[in-house]
Amino acid sequence: MNIHAHTFTAPGLVSLTLMWFGMMAAMMTPTVWPWVRAFARFGGRATGRLPRLYATTLFSSGYLLAWLLYSVAAAMLQRLLIDVGGVDARGGIAPMAGAVILIVAGLVQFAPLKRACLMHCRNPLSYFLTRWCDGPAGGFRMGFGHGLFCVGCCWALMATALAVGMTNLWWMAALAAVAFVEQVVPYGDRLRVPMGMVLVAYGLRIAA
Repeated sequence: MNIHAHTFTAPGLVSLTLMWFGMMAAMMTPTVWPWVRAFARFGGRATGRLPRLYATTLFSSGYLLAWLLYSVAAAMLQRLLIDVGGVDARGGIAPMAGAVILIVAGLVQFAPLKRACLMHCRNPLSYFLTRWCDGPAGGFRMGFGHGLFCVGCCWALMATALAVGMTNLWWMAALAAVAFVEQVVPYGDRLRVPMGMVLVAYGLRIAA
C-alpha cells in the first residue's frame, strides 16, 4: 500500500498568510489603482514638502496593511478547517463546508454593510475631500482607512476561494473581475444582487 497517497502536509500559518496576502494583492491591484492615481493627483497639491511618490507609497502601504490583516484572519480560518477535518487529505475543502461559505458570501451581498462599503469604494474623491490628512502618517492612515472599507466590501467574496480552491486561477480571475466591476465600472454596483443570487444558488447546489 502506498502510504504517501494518503499523506497531506498542512502548510503553516505563516505560509498560508503569505499565500493569501499575495493573492489579495494581485487580485485587488486593478481595483485600487484608480484610488492610487486619484491620491497621487490630489496629494500632489496637498502634501506640501512630502514627495508625491513617497506619499503615494505610504497610502498604498496602508491599504495593503488592511488586506494583510484580512489575510491573517483567512489563514487562521483555513488552518482551523484543516484541524477540524474540514479539509480532506488532498487539501480540498469538504463539500458541506464549501457550501456554507458560498451561501454566506452570497447573503453578504445583500447586507447593508456591503452596500455602504461599496458606495465608499466607488467614490474616492468624496473620501479624500472629507477625510484628507496631511503628512506621512496622514497618507498611511487614509490608505488604511480605505483598505478597511475595501475589505468590508470584498471579504466574503474573497473567502469563496476556500470553497472553490486556492489554486483555481479561473475563479481567482473571476473574483478580481467582479470586484473591479462592482467598484470601478459605471453602474457596476448593480452586479451586487445578481452575484449574491448566483453564490447562494451555487452553495445550495453543492449542499444538495
